[in-house]
Amino acid sequence: MTAAPSTLIRRISPLALTFVGMMLVVGCGDSSGLPKRYPVSGSVNYNGQPVETGTITFAPVDPEGRAASGTISNGSYYLTTAIDGDGALPGDYRVSITARDVNYDAAMGGVQGGSPKQDDVAKAFQDAKDLVPPKYSLPDTSGLTYTVESGSNRNVDFDLTD
Repeated sequence: MTAAPSTLIRRISPLALTFVGMMLVVGCGDSSGLPKRYPVSGSVNYNGQPVETGTITFAPVDPEGRAASGTISNGSYYLTTAIDGDGALPGDYRVSITARDVNYDAAMGGVQGGSPKQDDVAKAFQDAKDLVPPKYSLPDTSGLTYTVESGSNRNVDFDLTD
């Protein structure tokens, strides 16, 4: 005996819906293979003023952890671990902040439309002025820490002083 078309549809429909649902869930992940990351964003100020440009790095306390970093622009930042803006893994971090005023014209060494000489780039970075005290550039000397929690970590602000 063959099943009536309506019975066959009733048997196949739940299976098809389950399959489509599973494909949607699997398709929503990323290809990094990392556990869930959580958004981290905030501001960086030095002596009460926004740090115009720089980098911020969250170095995990756990040696098995994964670092996250971001670019500081006009005093604001957000973190990336694997995919732009994906945040950081939950856990304890030591934070470092580097901000330098590099003369990019000097780094280019007068080259237009080509690549600069490595010596010119190295000299420009060597001559760059620190925008924040150098102690903040290493996680071991910065004194800055943060614990990333599951969920949103907004307004993770750092107010640097001399």
